[in-house]
Amino acid sequence: MRRIGIDVGGTNTDAVLIEEGKVAGAVKAPTSEDVTGGILEALAALGRTGIVRQRRVDGVMIGTTHFINAVVQRRHLTKVAALRLAMPASASLPPFCDWPEDLAEIVRGGVWMVEGGHEYDGRPFMPLDVEAVRRTAREMKAKDLKAVAISASFSPLDPSHEKDAAAIVAQELPGAAITCSCDLGRIGLLERENASLLNAALADLARDTIAAFEKAIADSGIEAPLFITQNDGTVVEAAQAGRLPVYSFASGATNSMRGGAYLSGLQDAMVIDVGGTTTDVGQLRHGFPREANSVVRIGGVRTLFRMPDLMSIGLGGGSHVSLDPVKVGPLSVGYRLLKEGIAFGGRQLTATDIAVASGRLTLGDRARVAHIDDVACTRVFAEARRMIEETVDRMKTEAGDVPLVAVGGGAFLVPERLEGVSRVVRVPHGDCANAVGAAIAQVSGECDQIFRDLPRVEAIARAREIAADRAAAAGADRSTLSTIETEDMPLAYLPGNSLRVRVRVVGDVAAA
Repeated sequence: MRRIGIDVGGTNTDAVLIEEGKVAGAVKAPTSEDVTGGILEALAALGRTGIVRQRRVDGVMIGTTHFINAVVQRRHLTKVAALRLAMPASASLPPFCDWPEDLAEIVRGGVWMVEGGHEYDGRPFMPLDVEAVRRTAREMKAKDLKAVAISASFSPLDPSHEKDAAAIVAQELPGAAITCSCDLGRIGLLERENASLLNAALADLARDTIAAFEKAIADSGIEAPLFITQNDGTVVEAAQAGRLPVYSFASGATNSMRGGAYLSGLQDAMVIDVGGTTTDVGQLRHGFPREANSVVRIGGVRTLFRMPDLMSIGLGGGSHVSLDPVKVGPLSVGYRLLKEGIAFGGRQLTATDIAVASGRLTLGDRARVAHIDDVACTRVFAEARRMIEETVDRMKTEAGDVPLVAVGGGAFLVPERLEGVSRVVRVPHGDCANAVGAAIAQVSGECDQIFRDLPRVEAIARAREIAADRAAAAGADRSTLSTIETEDMPLAYLPGNSLRVRVRVVGDVAAA
C-alpha cells in the first residue's frame, strides 16, 4: 500500500509517502495564502525526492483548514435558506437567533418555518405541511438561493419529515445543495440546526476546494483517488466530504493525534501537537481521539455534532514573544515565519528565535539573535512550560501521571519533564505527524440514534448495521470493518423501552 498524506497547517504544508506501513519520505513547504499553492509545492517537493516515480499511489489523503477558516474569518460563505419543520412551536427562537450578528448577516438568505416535526418520544408533533414546503421552495427559488438547510424537531429519532421536505425542495430547486440536520447533529434543535446551516453555507467552497485539490493532484502527475480527512481521525471520499464539509472541522489536530499514535505505537495517551500558530492537546483512546460530548462553538456558533475533545492555546513556533514582561502568543507570524522571524532577517521576535538563540534549533542565522541571553531564553521556555502543563492538566481524565506524545514542528517547546506527565515521547517524523495521520487514516461510520421498543442487544446490533452501512458508503471495505466504540444509555424520560446507542466502526479504504 502506498499513500500520500498531506496536511495544511497555519505555517507549513506537510506531505509524506507511506509505503508498506513505513514513512518512505517526508517534506515541508510553506503554506500559501490560497492554500492550494502550498499543496502543489509540497507534492512537487515530494516528487523531487524520486520516491513517487513509476510506482502506483493508492490514494492521496488531504487534511484542510479551508472550511473552518471560512467560518472563523467570515469569508467564502454562501447565503443559506433555513427551513425549520416545527411549527407552531419554536417560533420565538427562529434560525440564526443565537449567531454572532456579523456572521448571520453573511449567511442568512431567508428563514421559513412550517408545520412538522416529532415529539421527544418519536410521535409526530404535527403532520408535515407538504404544500407549505413546496410554496417555501418556490420562494427560495425566486430569491435565487442555492443552499438549503432543513431541520425538524427530534429528527434524530425520526428523520422522515426532513427527508420528505428535502425531496420536495430538490424537485423545485434542481441542483441545490441540501443539508438535513439529521445527517449531522444530535438531540437539541438549535445546535443541530446550526451545524446544518454552517454545512450549507460551505457548499460552494467545498465544491471549489475539492475541485482545486483534484486539479493539483492531476497537475502533479499523480493518478490516485482523493480522500479528505475528518475530525474523528478518519477519511472519506472527496464527494462525501463535499456533501458534509463540517466534518472536516478540526481535522488537522486529529490527524496529528492519529499520526502520534501510529508513530509511537501508543493507543492510549495524551498527545500535544505544537504547530506554528497553535498548540492542540487531546487524548487518545484505542488509537483515536476522544470525542467531545458537549456543545462546541465554531466561529461563535453553538453546535452539537461529532467533534474531537481538544483544547487549543495560542502557542507555537511562530508565536510572538515579549521579554519584559514575558509573554508568548497568542499572536503568531504563521506562514510568514521565514520572512518575519528575527533569525531569518525579519523584525518580529518569535518562539523559534528563542530556540535558535538557546541552541535548541539550528535554523536561520544565530548571529541575528545573539543579543538574547540565556536568562531571557529560560524565562520564555518556563512560560511555555506553564502554559503546556496547565492545558494538559485540564484535558486529563485521570489523576495519575500519563504519557504525552509530543509532535508538530514546534515540539521543541515541550520540555522533557512536565508535572502530571509520566514521560514525554518523541517520535521519528514527529514534525510531520499530521500528514502521517492523514496517510494512514481509515474510513469510519457512526450511528448515534435512539431506539424504542427493542431489546438492548437488538438495538446495539441495529446501530452497528447502520454504522457499517455509513462506513461502506464513505468508501470503506466492508470486510475490514471493526467496532471501536459502543455506548448505550437507557432514557428514563422517554416512554417504553428507549435506548440511546452510539456505535463507531472503522475499516480500511476499499481498493479502487
